[in-house]
Amino acid sequence: MRTNLNHFRATRLLRMLGYIWQCFYSSCLRFWLKWFLRLVTGRCELQRICAQCKAGALRTAQIEYSLKSSKSRVLRAALSLKENDLDDHLAQIIQEKRIKEQKDPTFKVNLRQCLLQINGYDELFEAVEELRKQVFDSENEEHKNMLLKLWDLLMPSVKLESRVTKQWGNIGFQGDDPKTDFRGMGMLGLTNLLFFSENYTDAARQVLSHANHPTLGYSYAIVGINLTEMAYSLMKSDALKPHFYNTVSGKPQMQHFHHFYCYLAYEFDKFWLEEEPESIMEFNRYREKFHDKVKGQLQMPEVTLIMTVDQEK
Repeated sequence: MRTNLNHFRATRLLRMLGYIWQCFYSSCLRFWLKWFLRLVTGRCELQRICAQCKAGALRTAQIEYSLKSSKSRVLRAALSLKENDLDDHLAQIIQEKRIKEQKDPTFKVNLRQCLLQINGYDELFEAVEELRKQVFDSENEEHKNMLLKLWDLLMPSVKLESRVTKQWGNIGFQGDDPKTDFRGMGMLGLTNLLFFSENYTDAARQVLSHANHPTLGYSYAIVGINLTEMAYSLMKSDALKPHFYNTVSGKPQMQHFHHFYCYLAYEFDKFWLEEEPESIMEFNRYREKFHDKVKGQLQMPEVTLIMTVDQEK
């Protein structure tokens, strides 16, 4: 009991000291350190980051932190820009930091790339959120056609009897009408499933065949929608930033989110088969185990989670 109490007190003390140090560094030491390095190198912090770090997550994350921590309103405002305002704001930053472009000709290009990535990530999440909030409407022809196309891609040799049918269970929906399964993730869930089937048709059919395994099977569509929620949550928490900063040199688009979903769908299937759960009742435990694995990968500075299709033996 005493050992646990001492451990608890030591942990609290370390946290308090860490907090005090962070406050001291942020409010005082960091300013003077930046001033000293500017004096010695003749470059501001943004220039030093661009010069010392290669393009990717390491550079962009440090630029983001520098702008967020700045006392300058001009620099902080760079984190909430639209693409059309980017070049004008770059000029303001260069003026604010008294940067001589002829002495550092690559700075503007490098900073522009970082700002495209940073602001593009936020814009992409807004688009993802909007699609998630869009409810599947069985009266909407576009929505209905997307669902029917999903069936045709996954089950090309089986004719669908009607839009509402028990056949949907063959690709992993819970009931006769798939619209009820899209409630949590809305049209984002359907769009992800369809994107995977359209762009990686053979792989999607292979995953579906694994999902229909007599002992290791799982509900393909339901698990797919669950993985949409995983991708969405990772993006919302900013955990996907290193991946996007390393794989997209400019502004990320919706297709990049969909490609990440495809990675999750394909890799989860391999993970599930390798783990060999006793039953589908253990799904939540293995889902969290897979989630932790992905989060661990996303903490690596040079992470790139790109789907690579294995050849079926």
